[in-house]
Amino acid sequence: MATANEADDAKFMRLALEEARTGYKEGGVPVGAVMVEDGKVIGRGRNRRVQDGNPISHGETDCMKNAGRRADYSKVTMYTTLSPCMMCTGTILQFGIGRVVIGEDKNFSGNIDFLASRGVEVALLDEQDCISLMSTFIAERPDLWNEDIAENE
Repeated sequence: MATANEADDAKFMRLALEEARTGYKEGGVPVGAVMVEDGKVIGRGRNRRVQDGNPISHGETDCMKNAGRRADYSKVTMYTTLSPCMMCTGTILQFGIGRVVIGEDKNFSGNIDFLASRGVEVALLDEQDCISLMSTFIAERPDLWNEDIAENE
């Protein structure tokens, strides 16, 4: 039986995955994010680099923008479908987000260890739907994926 925290993590990760799927349908990179405080969603977002023509509009940064300003982020949990890149890791650390729940790190290892080393509570779900969506996207659009992670091939 799942604990309340595990059930909440699964529920909020599904919302982040909805954002990722929307981004994929829009022709963008399928990374979604949701911010939660006290069991309530305070922001949702997705990678919008393609849609907005904005190189820093990743899922986590779009989510933070949509959540708006807050005096304190320490009790916020960020749910993201993919392990955060260094830019998004820096954003999480800069604003002191206390907990990050990650859908997967198989397609991109990101910076889980760095987040944890800086005191962020990190949970990795290894969510198969997150893994499948991203691997499908990478196979279909390796050029766009490499652009997103700043890899030149």
